[in-house]
Amino acid sequence: MRKAKLEDDHLEENGQKRASRTRKIITRLKKVFPDAMVSLSHSNPLELLVATILSAQCTDERVNKVTPGLFRTYQNASDFADAPLEDLEDRIRTTGFFRNKAKAIKACCRSLAEEYDGEVPKTMRDLTGLSGVGRKTANVVLGNAFGLQEGVVVDTHVGRISRRLGLTEHKDPLKVERDLVELVARRSWAVFSHLLILHGRATCKARSPNCEACQIGRHCPSRGKV
Repeated sequence: MRKAKLEDDHLEENGQKRASRTRKIITRLKKVFPDAMVSLSHSNPLELLVATILSAQCTDERVNKVTPGLFRTYQNASDFADAPLEDLEDRIRTTGFFRNKAKAIKACCRSLAEEYDGEVPKTMRDLTGLSGVGRKTANVVLGNAFGLQEGVVVDTHVGRISRRLGLTEHKDPLKVERDLVELVARRSWAVFSHLLILHGRATCKARSPNCEACQIGRHCPSRGKV
């Protein structure tokens, strides 16, 4: 009966009720993951920018194995811009798509060195104007390096879980983000992504979600259906 009621409530849910349910989800996940934060190791905005470019089609765990040596060798934007392409490719090879990533990092850092005095810009427009930097990467950098809430990072975990939670029906990341920023308070835009990512890794997995152990199951219309 309870499951049926949840499904009926979801069908009748308007934007206000969905936003209220989203707040409850965030409150619960913050208790489960009180230290939720970006898992890419970095010590400054440039390192986070490079690490995020490397994380495309690659796990954060793998990126974190590559970046310590990479950041010891290349310590600023000019270092990356002047790096021999073959050397950079070799150092990031295990992250996959290393040729494209190496070209993107060099081009991005060349722009940083020539146009921004080697500093990572703090606006969405400037960041997305850099080679290899899309809205997702820009959101990661703005939210985690600068504490600026400009959007919600939508990766595969965030997209999948948002659909399961009935927060969006879309698969396109931009449309998913558009729905989420309407439901999530701006102050929580950055942490919301980390919470869903951690929840996805621990419980709401792509192929075999552990609905029985789900900490937010009471707020999920898909519980037991995937």
